Amino acid sequence: MAEVIKMPKMSDTMEEGVIAAWLKREGDTVKAGDILAEVETDKATMELEAYEEGTLLHIGAKEKEAVPIDAVIAVIGEPGEDISALLQEVQKSPQQPKEQFTAADPAASTDANVSTSEPIQAIPAPNILASPLAKKMAKEQGYELTDIQGTGEGGRIIKRDIEKIAISKPPEHVPPNVVIPPNVGEERYEDVAISTMRKTIAKRLSASKSNAPHFYLTISIAMDQVVAARPSINEYAPVKVSFNDIIIKAASMAIRQHPAVNTAWMQDKIRYNQHIHMGVAVALEAGLVVPVIRFADNKSLATIAAETKMLRQKALEQRFSPQDLEGNTFTISNLGMLGVESFTAIVNPPAACILAVGEVKQVPIVKDGIVIPGHVMKATLSCDHRVVDGAVGAVFLHTFKQLLEDPRKMLVH
Repeated sequence: MAEVIKMPKMSDTMEEGVIAAWLKREGDTVKAGDILAEVETDKATMELEAYEEGTLLHIGAKEKEAVPIDAVIAVIGEPGEDISALLQEVQKSPQQPKEQFTAADPAASTDANVSTSEPIQAIPAPNILASPLAKKMAKEQGYELTDIQGTGEGGRIIKRDIEKIAISKPPEHVPPNVVIPPNVGEERYEDVAISTMRKTIAKRLSASKSNAPHFYLTISIAMDQVVAARPSINEYAPVKVSFNDIIIKAASMAIRQHPAVNTAWMQDKIRYNQHIHMGVAVALEAGLVVPVIRFADNKSLATIAAETKMLRQKALEQRFSPQDLEGNTFTISNLGMLGVESFTAIVNPPAACILAVGEVKQVPIVKDGIVIPGHVMKATLSCDHRVVDGAVGAVFLHTFKQLLEDPRKMLVH
């Protein structure tokens, strides 16, 4: 008994499919579950599965050919079976909607020996639409397909229908070694209106990523001397100095030596800033804010530490003045305290560069052929390529690395 295979509707907006590749050829033996072809739809490339066994007697659509939904693309039947009358009859018959066609009584066919069921909706008696996996699951778990309402295309019973009924109605006779999953929860969600802050963040960063051609430079920095020096620094500092404060100081001093990274794209000109206003990204529940430490290169570590703490407190209380959040010429984003080893950040306009700093982590390192423990930090510089070239960013990172690997240099620059 020959079976006509038609182009199935594989998505709710699909009107036609393109045969990307035939994986079976005329004359090939086909088993249920075999992939006959790859079909390009309006959303993705999908696999066309066979649901009946037999021989591929006819291929009615060429590769790279667009085929309307329900058009005949192949025929599967017995080896040597004459399908000429079937093809003539199908070509003369008007196309019927898939749901009406697959639900029809096979006895109503124009040829009593021909089945014209859809390939993706095999029709087990009595005319029940179900996927092979659903039929297998139902059989294993002791369910009758006639008792199950299908939620697939055209009322087809699919995997989730079996899983749903298994939760709501355990089978009377559970086969051995079959575990019925319990109802462990329910689907829930909450829609939250977008805040003005989040809208502003989305607008600024979307514009930055779209308009500024980004490139990224990553460097690993040995932080052993900073780790060793920080306790001594804090013995004398009037306020506790963090790793981030030392990073801000080192970056500010490196910018002073390489002012080309302290720039901004102004559409018809490039602005070379003579001052260094360091933006420091702070994450809040409502979104990301970037308060600014002004003239950071002229401030001591203790002053930077005191100011960062003051700005962070303002951020938590959301009591910034406009000046606190304006005028950054360079930005630092540090996620090291959250255990992030490395990441890339989006340039924060108007600055042309942002430095993403990771965790100061103790790792095994090789020194003079010997493996020893050491503290390493990764830093990634994101640059607006309209303003900053790769070599400019690289020399800045090199100086930044030197200052942190030997903090004494910060005392003499």
